[in-house]
Amino acid sequence: MRIVLLGAPGSGKGTQAQLLVKAYGVPQISTGDLLREAVSRGTPLGLRAKSAMDSGKLVDDATVLGMIRERLAQADAAKGFILDGFPRNIAQAEALETLLAGLGKPLEAVVLLNLDLGILFKRLTGRRICQTCGQVFNIFTSPPDTAAHRQKCGHEPVLIQRPDDKEEVIGKRLEVYDAQTKPLIKYYTAAKLLRVVDADAEMGVVFKSIQDAVRAAPVNAA
Repeated sequence: MRIVLLGAPGSGKGTQAQLLVKAYGVPQISTGDLLREAVSRGTPLGLRAKSAMDSGKLVDDATVLGMIRERLAQADAAKGFILDGFPRNIAQAEALETLLAGLGKPLEAVVLLNLDLGILFKRLTGRRICQTCGQVFNIFTSPPDTAAHRQKCGHEPVLIQRPDDKEEVIGKRLEVYDAQTKPLIKYYTAAKLLRVVDADAEMGVVFKSIQDAVRAAPVNAA
């Protein structure tokens, strides 16, 4: 399995990626995680990334691609990978295609977890976290059962909203995602790699849809 997983904040991308990791034994490769690890380890690429971040700049594509190349060389990626958070634009998609072709590991599919932006907005703005135990709720779709929570955790839920879940922040994040993703959808559709999965369903149903989509994808020779 060699796929890119696309999905807006709140689409369930992280949850589905972990299910795929468990089912297929391939790593989830998140550029955010790669950057944090490289910076903490002080690798040459990490030092380049830290310099950019410290000056308030975006980490350049060449540095990110270098980290992806290093990650794909590790033993656990021999059977495949799930790319999460990259590419974010056409230039990155083209650079990734060149990198993977050089490694003999072309993409098999790009899976888009599709969800109406209105639903996403409700999911994210409704998210609340219990300040005491960290359990996550949604005031619209899964509000806390006070009695059950007291029995499980020994206290009533004390709900807070994270700053990045506020309406104005979520609205901006979804606008940016929508603007970035539309060109990628067109790009990967033209490459016959895009597979669209309806993410407005129960977690297990979405997972099966992803499996079906990946199985239906033409297999590229490694």
